[in-house]
Amino acid sequence: MLTLHTADLLVPGPGRAPLPGGAVLVEGDRITRLGPYADLGAEFPHARVRRWPGVLTPGLLVHGADVLLERTYYPDDPYETAELGAEPIGGAEALADLKMTESRWGNSARRATQKLLARGVVAVTGRLTVPAVRTAVVRSGLTLLPPAAATPADPPSLDPFAGRDAAEEAFFGILEPGVPARFAVFAVPGAEALLPQGATSCVATVIGGRLLHRRR
Repeated sequence: MLTLHTADLLVPGPGRAPLPGGAVLVEGDRITRLGPYADLGAEFPHARVRRWPGVLTPGLLVHGADVLLERTYYPDDPYETAELGAEPIGGAEALADLKMTESRWGNSARRATQKLLARGVVAVTGRLTVPAVRTAVVRSGLTLLPPAAATPADPPSLDPFAGRDAAEEAFFGILEPGVPARFAVFAVPGAEALLPQGATSCVATVIGGRLLHRRR
């Protein structure tokens, strides 16, 4: 099935000119065309159309998945938050008190991957050693990459823009015909607002052509 994703502004990636009213044509798990929505809509009148507010960009990259997913626990809301609070829990002593098991780590990682998808993240770096955590990442659709030599945020953050000087530094790849359909949309008035308004302005995340996050 052909799907046209269009937004107020299309930002294909570093070094590529932004396109007001741009659109991405997706077939299966790949991008097949980019261009003005008016042109692509006329050329492919039977394509399903998804209209988004704001800015459509490449999906984002987060570093330090080992710290974020295997050394940080995300309480299950609402079942655990009354006792543990809503904030992620880290630190060897606090985690020891939780008596973590592999199954519990896997469930925590699933909650964390949903938070990442809700921030436009499509890829993470890190070396994961807990099988249930690796499974959670694979099933989420996120791409797992080797650890990075240097990371912009210390400690690692769920926010892909943390420690960045420009939003495009967090982009994972570029949008062009033939590449995997991996992108995100942020409800911001323009590309210059991506960094100050943050990744929590994400309204949609697409990986492999599938809509894996949509703000309700």
